[in-house]
Amino acid sequence: MSESARQTTSDAARRQRRRSNSFLLVLAIGFLVFGAASGALYYALRPATLRIAVGPPGSDDDKVIQAMADAFGVESRTVRLSPIKTEGATQSLDLLGAGKADLAVGRGDLDMPADAQEVAVVRKNFVVLWVPSGLATKSSKRKQTPKIKEVADLAGHHVGIIGKTPANAALLRVILSASGVEADKVTVTQFGTDQIEELARDPHLDAFMAVGPLDSKITSDAIAATARLRGEPKFLPVETSEAIALKHPRYESEEIPPSVFNADPAWPEDKVETVSVSHLILARKTLSETTVATFFRQLFAVRQAIAKQVPGAAHITKPDLEKDTELPVHRGAAAVIDGNERTFLDRYGDYFWFGLLLLSGIGSAAAWLRRYLNRDEREENTSHRKRILAMVSNARTAESNQELLSLQQEADAIIQETLACYDDGAIEEEELAAFGLVLELLSNAITERRATLQRANVEAVRGTATLARGSGGT
Repeated sequence: MSESARQTTSDAARRQRRRSNSFLLVLAIGFLVFGAASGALYYALRPATLRIAVGPPGSDDDKVIQAMADAFGVESRTVRLSPIKTEGATQSLDLLGAGKADLAVGRGDLDMPADAQEVAVVRKNFVVLWVPSGLATKSSKRKQTPKIKEVADLAGHHVGIIGKTPANAALLRVILSASGVEADKVTVTQFGTDQIEELARDPHLDAFMAVGPLDSKITSDAIAATARLRGEPKFLPVETSEAIALKHPRYESEEIPPSVFNADPAWPEDKVETVSVSHLILARKTLSETTVATFFRQLFAVRQAIAKQVPGAAHITKPDLEKDTELPVHRGAAAVIDGNERTFLDRYGDYFWFGLLLLSGIGSAAAWLRRYLNRDEREENTSHRKRILAMVSNARTAESNQELLSLQQEADAIIQETLACYDDGAIEEEELAAFGLVLELLSNAITERRATLQRANVEAVRGTATLARGSGGT
């Protein structure tokens, strides 16, 4: 093998090593991109866990949320709940405002965080005001007529409120003010929900107030206890309920239906006008619309199931979008209620376009990187073309078939290397076509030179034979 052929073989081995290194680099980049895409997909599809603040422990709200969290954990892989136990609604709202909770259960008339928005109504709490009619005396078996016949008559009297939250006392002050009663003229004592008997036996109390769902056992037990010890209840209507709801959108004007607390005798005997305040599931405004919409759908999908375990879950309702309230409804819940929830393409269409542009950019970058990594091969291909052109000149001046054979062997090595570069993508078809032209030129030159040498040999043989015959004749 000639020195040129050996050099060509050495260059081929060196280029092969470079191609192997380039392949390993591209493979590493591919694994990196695949890992990044897999991580992004996992992040996008993993279940969202929402922290929800609720309290106090053991309350109806706590039981409902815990049942909801259990149902989400069993039946859903999209959104899950992580309850945070608090001392009450006030602390729950504080955690929401501080960003330490994603959701919170709170009463609608409490001080709300600036970015709190409504997601669902856990229940409506109705204000129930009643006074005892007094027990019948031995001299007269007729029922006593209570001195307090309406809210305006509460001035100068003592009201016992069930529930020690300051919100109940504040609500009573709103009712008194709307009824023309100075709140300072009414004495208020608050009792815990476990102090029903103490409330009913307190002789200083002239009226009672409870705030809760109409099917609340606490309210029913309190009315029954006061009826047993103080006489049948007389329910006081809040006749200014519509005015209260107009001035304070956090409250609503409602009616207590007859016989809701007792059937015989009927408590109340007729419908009673009152006000209500809702317990709400609240979310931060910044919480993802998609996440809230998914939570909202899941909530109402499992509501009936959890109501079998916790009856209070049956009170969960959707927010009223047509009513003006202080708290706006979160856009995620509103979209589901209105049926205007954005589709998958609506939400992620921009990301798809961005992804296509990104893939296009990555493809262009990969092509540039590929050309950059193969720059030596392209330069060598150009060098090979020049070498073959030089070999064409050598072929035309070759003095023997052995020289032509060496040129052919060197050309074969160059051809093998060039085809390997083409297979690896180091050179393009245009470059291969240009290489083919000079290769064809070399092939023609070798063929022509070999034919010329063969004719010269034949003529030399004929000349020698002629000389030999002439010598023999002489």
